[in-house]
Parts: sequence; C-alpha cells; structure tokens
Amino acid sequence: MERKKTGGRRKGTPNKTTAEIRSAFQCLVEDNLDTINKDLKIMEPEQRLKYIIDLAKFVVPQLKAIELSSNSEKPLIMLNLGDGTPPDK
Repeated sequence: MERKKTGGRRKGTPNKTTAEIRSAFQCLVEDNLDTINKDLKIMEPEQRLKYIIDLAKFVVPQLKAIELSSNSEKPLIMLNLGDGTPPDK
C-alpha cells in the first residue's frame, strides 16, 4: 500500500546538500590540478593507473552488468539500440 506524500522535496528536485558537496569537491579538484599532475608524474606507473581509475569513478558513469536469460528454446538476439544495427558477432 502506497501512502500519499504530504511534505518534503517534490519528486525530481535535487538534494541541496549533495549539490553543494559536489560543487565544493569540483572546486577542490580544480584548484589543485597542478598539484595532482605533479603527484601523478612522480608515481610508479601501476600506482598512477590505479589513481586515475579511482578518480574516473567521479567523472565517468559506472556501467552495470546485466544478465539475460530466456526460458524459450529460441536464441536471444542482441541489438545495439544506439543506431539500430545488430552488434558484431
């Protein structure tokens, strides 16, 4: 049973605290780009790659794996919905 919403933020309204924290973090990174670049240059390659991957989580959306299954005997056909063409086999 779903209750009627009586207060709080409306659906789709961004959380102010989250937006403020993201903005502050962005300013922190922007203000320290020179230092970050210097630090990257003195790191070992393996350590540098791990650092870049960790930072990428804040910029590049993380993809989730999906599992497809079928009770049918027919094979599943995957389509690339981006441009409507089937993927390479």
